[in-house]
Amino acid sequence: MLKPFQASLSPEGDVELAQYLAGWRELLRFLAPLGSIFAFATSEAFIKVTALEARVHGPDAAHYRSLATMATWEQRMGLLELRGTAPRDSARTSGSRTLLLLHRALRWSQLCLHRVATGTLGGPEAGVQCGDAYSTALAAHHPWLIRQAARLAILALPSRDRLLQLACPGTREEDARVAVARAAGILEDVYNRTQGLLAGRGLLQLA
Repeated sequence: MLKPFQASLSPEGDVELAQYLAGWRELLRFLAPLGSIFAFATSEAFIKVTALEARVHGPDAAHYRSLATMATWEQRMGLLELRGTAPRDSARTSGSRTLLLLHRALRWSQLCLHRVATGTLGGPEAGVQCGDAYSTALAAHHPWLIRQAARLAILALPSRDRLLQLACPGTREEDARVAVARAAGILEDVYNRTQGLLAGRGLLQLA
């Protein structure tokens, strides 16, 4: 998971889409065993990853090499949605909007992993912390029904030590914490790079 995400951060300050999506594929595999709340989030992310991959490998692939080339081309071609609106046909969603939705989900995943890895004895349980992460990263962008479904899924989240066992099978808790914290750090680097690029192009309000 870490290698493709790291490779997506180009020396020129861009985000390479093929590597970014390869990292997402591995992240989905990593999160799937961790509980229903992760399955709830990753099922939607899977659809978006697949949709963006179709553009990266499709007839217009030359324009979907990186976040910058995609945003520039879609803006020039008039493909970007009006601010705050969603297309009626999801198949017509721009690549930039699809990436924005993945970007928000990446932030939630990063916050959850960081808090699971760094939580202290006697502190808030992992479910509470992942719920707070959901409120921070995603809740404001979801309708009421989805927020309620997410909160129900969070109630079923395993304990912190169980999550660490699922994340790093056969590893001591101390080592699992280090590994999960490192993964969260790489995801934060990718998030910060992507956030800056989206903000610089005025794309944070596409959805």
